[in-house]
This record gives sequence, C-alpha cells and structure tokens, in this order.
Amino acid sequence: MVKRSMAIGMSAVCGVLSGFSLGQGEGSWGGTTLIPRAVLFGNPDRANVQVSPDGKHLSWLADVGGVMNVFVSPTEDLSKARAITKDTKRNIRQYQWAYDNEHVLYLQDVGGDENWKVYSANVATGAVRDLTPFEEIKGPDGKAIMLPSGTPMRPTARLQGVSERFPGELLVGLNVRNPQLHDVYRVNIATGAMELVFQNDGWVGVITDDDFVPRFAQRMTPDGGSEIAKLTKQEGGWSSEPFETIGMEDMLTTGFGGFGKTGQTYYMVDSRGRDTGALFTVDLKDGSRRLLAASDKADIGGTLMHPTEKTVQAAAFNHTRTEWQVLDPSIEGDLSYLKGVERGELSVVDRSLDDRRWVVAFAKDDGPAKFYLYERRPGGGGEAKYLFSNRSKIEGLALSPMHPVVIKSRDGLDLVSFLTLPAWSDKDRDGKPEGGALPMVLLVHGGPWARDAWGYNGYHQWLANRGYAVLSVNFRGSTGFGKSFINAGNREWAGKMHDDLLDAVEWAVSRGVARKDRVGIMGGSYGGYATLVGLTFTPDVFACGVDIVGPSSIATLLSTIPPYWAPMIDMFVTRVGDHRTEEGRRFLDSRSPLTFVDRIEKPLLIGQGANDPRVKQSESDQIVKAMQSKGIPVTYVLFPDEGHGFARPENNTAFNAIVEAFLSKHLGGRFEAVGDDVVRSSAQVLTGLEGVPGLSAGVVPGK
Repeated sequence: MVKRSMAIGMSAVCGVLSGFSLGQGEGSWGGTTLIPRAVLFGNPDRANVQVSPDGKHLSWLADVGGVMNVFVSPTEDLSKARAITKDTKRNIRQYQWAYDNEHVLYLQDVGGDENWKVYSANVATGAVRDLTPFEEIKGPDGKAIMLPSGTPMRPTARLQGVSERFPGELLVGLNVRNPQLHDVYRVNIATGAMELVFQNDGWVGVITDDDFVPRFAQRMTPDGGSEIAKLTKQEGGWSSEPFETIGMEDMLTTGFGGFGKTGQTYYMVDSRGRDTGALFTVDLKDGSRRLLAASDKADIGGTLMHPTEKTVQAAAFNHTRTEWQVLDPSIEGDLSYLKGVERGELSVVDRSLDDRRWVVAFAKDDGPAKFYLYERRPGGGGEAKYLFSNRSKIEGLALSPMHPVVIKSRDGLDLVSFLTLPAWSDKDRDGKPEGGALPMVLLVHGGPWARDAWGYNGYHQWLANRGYAVLSVNFRGSTGFGKSFINAGNREWAGKMHDDLLDAVEWAVSRGVARKDRVGIMGGSYGGYATLVGLTFTPDVFACGVDIVGPSSIATLLSTIPPYWAPMIDMFVTRVGDHRTEEGRRFLDSRSPLTFVDRIEKPLLIGQGANDPRVKQSESDQIVKAMQSKGIPVTYVLFPDEGHGFARPENNTAFNAIVEAFLSKHLGGRFEAVGDDVVRSSAQVLTGLEGVPGLSAGVVPGK
C-alpha cells in the first residue's frame, strides 16, 4: 500500500558457546553452510524505500553505527545519499515525507516504551526538531500524573495526518491532557508552533480529511462493537450525531478508509451483510454505496490509490498469496509490465504526486526484496530501473521456499499455514522432507488479531537452516480471512485457538514432516502466551517452549494495559473475557498458564523487555516466581532497554543465540557459537543459566 493512500481499518551475559551441537549424534546437514545470525538478524542494507512528493529524492532507512537512520538521495544519483537523522540508540522504524519536500517526519520512543514522539528532519541541513516536546502528562490540577515508580507518566504521540493542501503542516494526536484520550493538534513543521484543533472527550479515534477538518469520531460500545459519529464545529466546541453503527461481529473487519478528492465521498471496508471485508465507496449526500472490490476468501488487504485524484486503482486480497484486482484500466498496462520485471510478489510502495515515478518492490520467500524505480511516460508505458535489494548478504545463500498449506481444524475450519523445511531435506522444493520426519518448531504469531503471510521470514530461514521444519499457523482469531474466522476465536484463548495449533502439529506428524517427540513451540506476545499454554495445558505435546514477551495471566494483562488502550477495553472484554467481574476473572484464570504452572514438565525459555507497555515485565516475573517456588527450572532473560519485543539488533541477535543453543539441547538441531553476541547486548540472565548449554561459564546473573 502506498503511504499517501488511504489507511484501511483500525498491532550481559558472558561466556562462550563453542562448536555446533548435533543433538544426540542425529541429523545430516547436507553440506549446507550455517548462516550466521548476524546475516539474518542484523540491520538490513536498506528498508522502507520512499520517493519525495515532487519525485526529486529517494529515501530509505539504513545503518549508521548499528542504528537505522533516514537516508536521502537525489533520484538521479544514489551515490550522493546521506543520512539526515542522527539517532544513536534505537532504530528509526516509522517515517514519511512531508509534502513540503523539505522535511522528513519520523516517530521514535525511548527503550521500547512506545511513548512516541514526532520529529522532523530537514533534508538540506539535517536539523532535527522535536514536534511534540512534552515529557509528562498533567492532571486537572496542573501537576504531573505520577506512575507507581515515582516517575511522571509520559505522553505518546500519533501522526494523525499530512496533506498536500498544507505542505508545511501536519496533524498529530497527543494524550498530554488526558492519558486515555488523544486530542488533535495542528503543527507547523518548520517552527513547531502548535494549535489545538479538536479536544477529545471520549473517542477512541478521530477521522480528519485533507483539509485538516475533523469529520468523524469513533468509540466502542458496551457489546464490543463501535459507533461512528459525524462531527460538526460549533461555537465553543464540537457537536456529534450518530452516523454508523458497527456490531461486535463486524468490528475487526469493518472500518473507515479515507475520503475521496472532494471530501463528499468516503471509502469503507465493510463486512456487514457478508463474511469478508469488501471495499465500498459511500456518497455522503445520499448515503448510496457502491461495491468496488471483494473476495469470498479474504478481507481486503491493501489498496493502490492515485496520489492526487484519491481514486482506488487496485485492491489486494491475501488468502495464501497476495492477489491484486485492478479497478482502473489506466494502470493495467503498468502493472502488467512490472510483473514481468522481476520474480516475486509485486507491490507499489510509493508514488510521486505527479504519478511519474513509482517505487516498486518484489518480495520473495527465498531471497531479499528488490526495489526498482519505475519511470512512467506521459503517453503510457515506462521503464523500471533496478535500485538495490534490502539484504545483499543473503543473496546466493541456500535459502528455503515457504510453502502455503491449508490445514483442516477438527471442526472443519481452513487454517492457512506456512511450512519451511531445511534446504537439504527438500531439494525438489515440494514441501515434503526427503530424509524422514524432522524436529519441528511451531512458530506462533502475536496479536492474536494479526496473521502470518507468505514471504521472506528471517525466523523461518534461521530455524530451517539449523535443521528444523518450521510451521506457522493462522489459527482462528487471525485476521484477513473474514469475520466468521475471527469471531470463532472469541473467548477461545487456550481453548479452540489452541486446538488449532494442536491440529496443525498432528497434521505435520501424520504427514511425516515432524517427529512427534521433537516439537517445540515458540512465539512472541500472544505467541508467547500460546507457548505457555502449550507447556501447561498440553504438557505432553511439546518438547520445549520459547516465550517472548507473552502474558502469563489474562486477568493481570487486561488490568495493566496502557491508559490509551482503555477506550478499547470493551473489545477485549467481549473477545477475551471480563477481568472486571468475579465470574469473569474465574473464567480468565481458567485460561491462564499461571494457574497451572505446576503442570510444566518441559524446558522453558522466557525473554522479556523491561519497558514493555503492553505485556508488562510482571507477566514474566510472576510465572518465573511461581515456577521457582515449585522447584521447576526456567531460563529467564531480561532486556532493560527493550519493550514489546527486541528492536535493537544486538539484543535480538543475543536472544536468538540463546534460543539456538536451547533448541539444540532439546530438539537436536545445530547452532552457531555465541562468540560475543550476548556480551555486546544488554541481556540479563536472571535465572536458569544451566538451562542453556555453555551459558554458565563466567556469567554474572542479572548483570
């Protein structure tokens, strides 16, 4: 999807490991080279490639001293690229051009706390300005609201919108007045001057148009649905009147999608009256609706929108692979030509305002993404010029294809899944291991309202290269497959959602893909929770587990959500369970691994970020404490400078070094020597050094 198109919808340790482990003498690696972790998990060469609105510059993220910063280059001469940001601590991950062509806007937090600030960087001078320079949230008495730790609560900013009609300005959302609610401010990019546009008195979100006018606002309803209200500016404030009602069953597959050029029509992704989210255009004057694009198998997954006319020219749907529906014949020739330029799934990632220059990318499952600049000719047609790949170091390596497979659940649902096998075990690339069943890692995605998709996946390639079959499953509750599939996961944490994972394991075992006694489970966030569920609810199924920032108790998870998530609490209550009532807490406890910690029999490795605002450190602390009280071994690694996942490459690589050795011990794959990977990170091994081969020598726990 193009960044200036509509948005669819609403997520040390010292010591050296030496040599390679071959488990108990098992396994044959087919002469395949061990791919270094640094190659797979280090910063990419380039990422998030964009073109300036006037088409004169390209930009991307690239490494400066181990930290990803924004680079800008003249479109005609990439050799003149230079960094215009100077972050030295944490990768910049989100940025975009301002329409003045003179500034780049980006978001950054501190240590993974997700208290985002919006910054601007001047393209010519590299001068950086903090556009949201607030360090604390103040209550009605004017005093800072304090956290239990005694430090002030910090606000978090949202980039609300940019518009070619106001190239030197932007809209930001800020919860500096109320930690739960984001007011909308208009900000001058060059000076930082800020003006309040809309005071939010109870809305989850506000929808603004290209004239920077608040048009609609949305809030949750007690049944887990939502209502959209039409806003009208009046003397002394804003009034609202009901406009759209979305029931709970359609909440995650229906949403506002942006305005047309005149602001008199808008786009809506809507599953009401159908199963999958389809794209409609709606006339604001008479309410008439027109269906633009739909699929019976998948929700709409992206759009290609004209940069100035604001017409949707193509729509994407992703069931097992991404497919595009072309809606505008004027670009059919362009897309047809581009599909023949390079192998891989095509996406148009950015376009100049005059639509003469497109940045296009080709995604592969067994190699790096490749970027091209497509120069369109006024009379039609054009030429694509190769720019670069995102990870040159993986080119030419023996990587494995990712195989889409559809697995039937025990109650008949289609579970779209993705299987990757070691290259030497699948030489004919048919998705069936040639030398017999393999140890397997079940890699569970987070969310849970998210999904796995086909493409290059560093974790799949890493684990396959170490000798494992890797299986990722879109269990019920995953997004993209229609509302029935999402709603089948309601109140099914550790229930039918877990049954889907078990059914996938059984599928892999029955087809000779996985060894029944050598299946590990691993994941982050909800995937970490699923790991804990696997080791407590079904302790005989999995040989070991790796939990990354996973909640151990749903009740404590919901009671400690970030304040700005509070307006969405009814969605969690209806879809997961109600932590606010005694009956609800009993239900949630019955679905929480912490309740059944005494059932854990298999080895467990936990990774946690100390600054995680979503799944607090206490979620990992409490299950580790409970295990220790019962004499159950556990290895616990804490990163004091991380949040919900490990963003710093040093930390990500260090934790994966520990994971490799852990999996090798319990599943039998091979691993790369740690070297100084862990030493160069901030990792603190708080307990369980003995659970990972080679970690005990010379380690100071909790450094």
